[in-house]
Amino acid sequence: MKVMILGGDGFCGWPTALHLSAQGHEVMIVDNLVRRKTDVELETQSLTPIAPLSDRVSAWHRVTGASIETSTIDVSQDYAELLGLLRRFEPDSVVHFAEQRAAPYSMKSSWHKRYTVDNNLNATHNLLAAIVESGLDVHIVHLGTMGVYGYGTAGMSIPEGYLTVKVDAGAAGEVSQEILYPANPGSIYHMTKTQDALFFAYYAKNDHLRVTDLHQGIVWGTQTEETKRDEALINRFDYDGDYGTVLNRFLMQAAIGYPLTVHGTGGQTRAFIHISDTVRCVELALLNPPARGDRVKILNQMTETARVRDLAKMISDKTGVPIDRVRNPRNEADENELRVENKQFLDMGLNPITLDEGLMEEVTQIARKYAGRCDKRRIPCGSYWNAGTRADRP
Repeated sequence: MKVMILGGDGFCGWPTALHLSAQGHEVMIVDNLVRRKTDVELETQSLTPIAPLSDRVSAWHRVTGASIETSTIDVSQDYAELLGLLRRFEPDSVVHFAEQRAAPYSMKSSWHKRYTVDNNLNATHNLLAAIVESGLDVHIVHLGTMGVYGYGTAGMSIPEGYLTVKVDAGAAGEVSQEILYPANPGSIYHMTKTQDALFFAYYAKNDHLRVTDLHQGIVWGTQTEETKRDEALINRFDYDGDYGTVLNRFLMQAAIGYPLTVHGTGGQTRAFIHISDTVRCVELALLNPPARGDRVKILNQMTETARVRDLAKMISDKTGVPIDRVRNPRNEADENELRVENKQFLDMGLNPITLDEGLMEEVTQIARKYAGRCDKRRIPCGSYWNAGTRADRP
């Protein structure tokens, strides 16, 4: 299979590119390298040392003999170049990671909100329009987020994308209809993902594009079997207050003896998935595409749920590092329940890595090894949901 990976230099994109290449697929990475530039803006860096993209793909070729083509166009701005790449490479599938992925970053200021909307929505719509114009039959696999659902589940399990509702139609009686699960985004970032879902639904209906939308939980972990093969292949490990996911932040804090920062009550229940399961899920989605004319295929890409305070306690009990409760920067409920269906991936054969079995490997093999690269000043979250309308540009 020929696979184009938009955002293939990033935290999820890079290990996905290597995994698919290792499985024998022909891979092209398209990435404008903006995530590296954001490190400069935020005056931080990955805990793990990240080689330049050209060195990364050279190392992969040296280790495996496989080649990965790269392009550094900006898919949110360079429409003609994107269309040209599609026509030249003629991919069977496009994996779309090319969006600003951090909720806190999207809420830093008015500029960050506008940038997130401009980048994410333009990238998605440019891809859809370019595929239609190219005339190619391309399966799009998009990395969405569980956050499109919100976190109030009314006591039920969140279904995979669609909800059956009953409507009182008056004289016609009660009518049953299936709809997209009502969106309830919690940040500008999450809001762009809800708009993505509408783009996909329209293009699947109007142009018969084949789309799989992966509603992913919070990713934890760093390495996959492929990224372990050479130091130059190592994946990102973000721990800062904007891009560091909650569990990776806890793992890094435990490794350096920094009290685990639990926001508010820590009663927020979230869905989680290990990075190795992320790349496997993307592969499974690619191997099980919808047919032309089908509705968007929506899969909940998560393996388990947990309360933030329970995760902190689990890590604290394993490492002896204390817990520090701090002000919650987000505008969210103090407590929530979360039950999620993920039957489709399990039926496809996913055998997930659990939190309990994988946590300490990350602490010992990654966080402690690179602890000297940590800048403790970057650990606290400085982006607040109710911080007004600052318009300062980075």
